[in-house]
Amino acid sequence: MIEAKSLCKRYGNFTAVDDLSFTVEAGQVLGFLGPNGAGKSTTMKMLTGFLIPTSGTALINGIDVIENSVAARKHIGYLPEGAPSYGEMTVRQFLTFIARARLINRQDVAGHVDMAIDKLNLAAVARQPIETLSKGFNRRVGLAQAIIHDPQILILDEPTDGLDPNQKHEVRHLIQDMAHDKIIVISTHILEEVEAVCNRVMIISDGKLLADDTPRGLISRSRFHNSVSMVVDEPEKVASVLSELPQVAKAELNEGELTLFPAGENGLFEAITTAIANNKWQVSAMRLEVGRLDEVFRSITGKEAA
Repeated sequence: MIEAKSLCKRYGNFTAVDDLSFTVEAGQVLGFLGPNGAGKSTTMKMLTGFLIPTSGTALINGIDVIENSVAARKHIGYLPEGAPSYGEMTVRQFLTFIARARLINRQDVAGHVDMAIDKLNLAAVARQPIETLSKGFNRRVGLAQAIIHDPQILILDEPTDGLDPNQKHEVRHLIQDMAHDKIIVISTHILEEVEAVCNRVMIISDGKLLADDTPRGLISRSRFHNSVSMVVDEPEKVASVLSELPQVAKAELNEGELTLFPAGENGLFEAITTAIANNKWQVSAMRLEVGRLDEVFRSITGKEAA
């Protein structure tokens, strides 16, 4: 378990993290969201013992990160922002160095290195100096060092930054495979990544916790939740007719797409499809909206800024 207890970090008069408290348990993949400068990376650095809080503390499996930082770090795999490494080392040399630094038994080091190389698909560059690698391969080396000791807790700052779509898919699949018995905390600005791999989301802004929910719970806060969007001939006429339905609270026309918002919990989609059939309208596209996480994110963080 991770327990953050009233974490604060101040730099003079500036408060980067403001009285942040939460717990994370095994099996949870926590997406940590916020605007640039919200305090995400600062919080991660305090959780991992790399930054001392101004006040408050964090417990990693019951171990205080301030009182016993080294013992707490043994339970953590950490991918920091920028994934620092030793550029003159080859990938295999660097991972071997990390394995030894993690005090893995000497006879087991090669096996752990091979495991990390295999999981991150680094075999093709294993003997290549890190300084010659692309940004995407550098990020994958950073992930490999984070998992090399099979930690119970993974704290990953922008894990897919710089990866191409295929590499992002591989990393997300890796996270999903590891999630069942680990705690994984992911800081990201890619909202599709949160929907793809996370089962819990926290949104912070100005160092304060603004929301803590499941992705589905957050999406249900969207004003588009259960709305219906469609592309239809004569959209103004269609909007006028559909606005009279009791199931429709509001109609919006934006760049040729008509969106109908529900007046209640159920029945909007069925009422609209019935009206389409009765009026024989020509519909070229139609979808039921689950909700839009980006709109919820802007709404939550925008209110705080206002």
